[in-house]
Amino acid sequence: MNSRTLIEKTVTGLGFEVVDVEMAARGLVRVFIDCTPEQDATITVEDCATVSHQLSHVLTVENINYERLEVSSPGLDRPLNRLSDYVRFVGQEAIVKLRLPMPGTPNRKTYQGVIREPAGETLHLEFEVKDGAAMLAFTLADVDKARLVPQVDFRSRKA
Repeated sequence: MNSRTLIEKTVTGLGFEVVDVEMAARGLVRVFIDCTPEQDATITVEDCATVSHQLSHVLTVENINYERLEVSSPGLDRPLNRLSDYVRFVGQEAIVKLRLPMPGTPNRKTYQGVIREPAGETLHLEFEVKDGAAMLAFTLADVDKARLVPQVDFRSRKA
């Protein structure tokens, strides 16, 4: 079993979702976790500590060579890596950078818009143009990077 599969199995066993795993230079392993869609919660420091503690034991027992382990939430600008991410975040704003420009577009690879309901394997992003709105249809294979656009409200909660 490779290290990524081992990490995913351990994290999902603890009731969380793996967003991404990075194997960086000098033995650094970064694991980004999130709550499952059913939990409708956010990751806490305690969640990261729990996963870190369990992963450090599992990686040691499985003799996976690493120097340092970092476990964190994916952040407000969460990456979108799987079809299930696009389904989960329908209606939210995202920035999608394509590997190549789509046919019929003038060398444009980066789009910012609202994620719409996927149709099978085809993903949809509604974005603004001069005359109104347009719809971009693409697949996961077309995507170089995609992230949610952070939505932060700095207003006071006082009424």
